[in-house]
Amino acid sequence: MDQELRMQIAVWLQELGINSQPTDIFATGVLITLCLFVAMVAYFLVKRVVIQAVNIMIHRSKATWDDIFMRFRVLEKLAILVPAIVLNLFIPVALKEQGVMAQFIDRLLNMVLAILVIRAIYAALDAINEIADINLVNRRLPVKSFVQLTKLFLFFIGLIICVSILANQSPVYFLSGLGVATGFVMLVFRDTILGFVAGIQLAANRMVSKGDWIQMDKYGADGAVEEVSLNTVKVRNWDNTITMIPAYALVSDAFKNWRGMSESGGRRIKRSVNIDVNSIKFLTDDERIRLGKVNHLKEYLPKIFSEINEANASVSDIDMPVNGRRLTNVGTFRAYLQQYLNHHEKVHKGMTLMVRQLAPTTEGLPIELYIFTNDVRWTYYETIQADIFDHVFAILPEFGLRAFQNPTGNDLRSLKSIKVESSY
Repeated sequence: MDQELRMQIAVWLQELGINSQPTDIFATGVLITLCLFVAMVAYFLVKRVVIQAVNIMIHRSKATWDDIFMRFRVLEKLAILVPAIVLNLFIPVALKEQGVMAQFIDRLLNMVLAILVIRAIYAALDAINEIADINLVNRRLPVKSFVQLTKLFLFFIGLIICVSILANQSPVYFLSGLGVATGFVMLVFRDTILGFVAGIQLAANRMVSKGDWIQMDKYGADGAVEEVSLNTVKVRNWDNTITMIPAYALVSDAFKNWRGMSESGGRRIKRSVNIDVNSIKFLTDDERIRLGKVNHLKEYLPKIFSEINEANASVSDIDMPVNGRRLTNVGTFRAYLQQYLNHHEKVHKGMTLMVRQLAPTTEGLPIELYIFTNDVRWTYYETIQADIFDHVFAILPEFGLRAFQNPTGNDLRSLKSIKVESSY
C-alpha cells in the first residue's frame, strides 16, 4: 500500500515536470506534508467542533465542577493528543524507506505522546484539587498532598517510559533496576516520603486541616492553616506573616489546634481580678439593705441571711464579729458576679460557668471568672471579654472593694505631699 502510494505521488510529480523516483525525497516530503495536514484537520475538528460543543454544554450546566475542568483546560490538553496520535500512526509509514530516521521519529513521537498524556492528567489532578478546595473536602482530607504525590509518581512513570522508548527496552527492565537506587531515592526524597507518611497520619487522625487555627511556638506559628501540601503546612499568622512547617513536624512535635473550640461554639474566658485584701470586710446592715436592691442579689441576700440567722441562733455573744457567721463584701461580690454571668446573653450557658476564689498572693486576692462566650469569633470574643471586665472593675466600689494595684509614681507623689503637709 505504501509503495503504491509512493508510485502514484511520483507520477503526480512527473506530471508537474519533476523527475522523481518512488523512493525520492520528494515523495517522502509529500507524504509527510499530507500527514501534517491530516493532523491539523483532525485537531481543528476536535477543538472547534467537539470541544466547543462541550464547552457550551458546560456553560449551560448548573454544576460548578465542570467549569473548573474547563478553566484548567483539561479538554484542550486532551485535544492535542489527537494530532499526536495521527502523526504517530502515519509518519512512520511515510518514512518507511528511510530506515534509521523512521525509527527515531517513531520513538520520538511515542515519547511525546506519553508526555502529553501525563500533562493532561496533571491538569485533571489540579482541577480535582480545586474542586476539593471549593467543597471544603481539604478540611477533612489532605487532597493536595495526594495530588502532589500522584504527580510525583506519574513523573517517575513518565520518565521510565520515555527512557524505555528511546532505549527500545521494556519499562519492566528499568523498573527492576529501581531496587538498586532505593537508598539514593530515600536520601534525595527524604522530606517527601516523611511528608507523605505524615499527611496520611494527619488525615487519618484529623489532626490538622485547612482553615484550622493552630499554634506551634517552636516554629513561631500562630494562625490559620492555608494549605496542607506534601512536604509543608502553610500557616498565615495573625500578623499576616507566613510560617511554613514541615508536615512531619506536626506528627513528631506538639502543637495546639483550636478547631475543637471553634466547633464547640464556646470560647473560654479565664481571667482574674485581684482584690486588695485591705478592702475586704463584713457587710454592715446599711450595706446589706442597699445591696438588697440590686436585681441580681434580690434572691441571694434573703436566702443567705436566713441561713446565717438560723446558724447563729444558738451562738452566744453574737454581737462579737468573730462569733458566728457573717456575710462579707467579697462573698457577696462573688454571688453577684455568678448571677450577673448567668443572665449575660453572650455567656454560653451549656458550658462551665464559674466564679471562684484563688489562693491569695502578694498582689491581692484573685477572683477568677471561668466562663465561655457563645461567640468564638476573635474580635467579638475580645469585645465580650472587655465588656464583662469593664463592668467588674466599675462595680467594685459598690461592694466597698478595691482592685489591687502596685504603687505608681502618682501614689508616691501623693504620699510625699501628705508628709510635707503634716510637717507644717
